[in-house]
Amino acid sequence: MRFFSVNSRQAPLCLLSLLTLAFGGSVAAQDSASAGLIDRYGGLDLVREGATIDADLAQKMLRRGNTYSNLGRYDEAIEEYRKAISADPNLAPAIRNLANTFYFLERYAEAKPLLARYIELETGTSASLIAAVSTLGELERRDGNFEQALGYDLQAIELNPDNDSQVHIMANTYNNNGNADKAIAIYQAAIAAMPGNAFFDRSMGRILEQEGKLEEALAAYEAAAAKDPDSDFYADLVDNTRRRLAR
Repeated sequence: MRFFSVNSRQAPLCLLSLLTLAFGGSVAAQDSASAGLIDRYGGLDLVREGATIDADLAQKMLRRGNTYSNLGRYDEAIEEYRKAISADPNLAPAIRNLANTFYFLERYAEAKPLLARYIELETGTSASLIAAVSTLGELERRDGNFEQALGYDLQAIELNPDNDSQVHIMANTYNNNGNADKAIAIYQAAIAAMPGNAFFDRSMGRILEQEGKLEEALAAYEAAAAKDPDSDFYADLVDNTRRRLAR
């Protein structure tokens, strides 16, 4: 899964000429004082506490970063995005684009804190927020940080309730790594978000049965059968589980 894939196509030669003009000596002279102020306030640190130094300069550096990124000059894009964040620590597009660049370059450890910061800053639901939350949950699961991952995975289900495939990937990862309780929590959240999906109930029942919670598994199978009354598979699950409990 990609978090906003970076456009690595080479720009026309005319764009290179425009870039040279845009970054000419007059611009450098105008920015020198503000750039010095940024250096005094932490240089290019990714996370800086405090007020915005220069919002206009931050926007300018963000645009430069985007131009470099479109040209495939990622090291230079990273430098400009860092400067933009240093000038304005709450400039969400710069944080998002820097995270995206690190992800594209497979520098995942550097992308993760930026994704977390971007998620904190976003107040409304958007495609970029959904992508950030899903990506960060995936990265934390990949690193075995299951406690951290669960919160993002639950948020991803809430933000994008129609994506049933991600639910099974999440749950299977937790269950396969000895975190059945987290897999169950994923299916519970998915059932709440997509109440008509009988397969979620069946899948949760399977994990509950695996954990020796047969009565709870039966309740899950019964819920699946109620949602899909024409399914012989679910009906058989219910009958077989009832017989096992009656022994």
